[in-house]
Amino acid sequence: MTSTLKLRALRRLRTAPGGQFDCQIDFSDGSGASRPVAHVERELPPGGIPAYLAARKSGARSFVLWAYEERRGRVASLVTLTAGRRAQFEVLGPGGESLGRITRDKAFSRGLRTRWTVSRPAAPDAVGYKGRLCWWCLWWLCTPLLPFVVIVPLFSGGIGGDFPRGPRRIKWRAGGRIPLEFRSSGDTLRMKAPDLDWRLGAALAALIPSFDGWIGDPWDSRTD
Repeated sequence: MTSTLKLRALRRLRTAPGGQFDCQIDFSDGSGASRPVAHVERELPPGGIPAYLAARKSGARSFVLWAYEERRGRVASLVTLTAGRRAQFEVLGPGGESLGRITRDKAFSRGLRTRWTVSRPAAPDAVGYKGRLCWWCLWWLCTPLLPFVVIVPLFSGGIGGDFPRGPRRIKWRAGGRIPLEFRSSGDTLRMKAPDLDWRLGAALAALIPSFDGWIGDPWDSRTD
């Protein structure tokens, strides 16, 4: 059975003791309506928001998944091991145990496209590439026209939707299977392997959109 994790930005930040929540993760196993299973909060370094924003420019990320809005029940946390063109992140359980590791190789560092690798204990690495090559070729060919695509609607009464973005769909492959798939529509992660820990999937579902900020602001980049 395929489970779905969806990152949902909160239109109004929910104030909690000591900070504010940015997003929540909704979970569905296909048997009924989706339900919130985690509330996402940036975990700030000693320097606060300025230090976090400075570190994220190099690819660093840090956030906590809480089970309840009152900041009760730490579900998991994500920490940065290395930043730069090859950024590595560790997903930890509430007791500090490792749930898995996520590696992001920027485009043109180990291939033409951004590569995402999900590593788990006693399981083969799952490797996925951002977008399909044919769609990227079309995107690059149309890039000179993007300023007109963005500006013209603004002068004609609004954009009426999202700004254009490059291909974002990711399919992971491991051992001849497709255990994970990220769909750009709605920032949705589909988990197709029953042995995948949903907490690792939830961290991945929050991490990927934090890097999609060519136009517009990623969820973890707010300055207040």
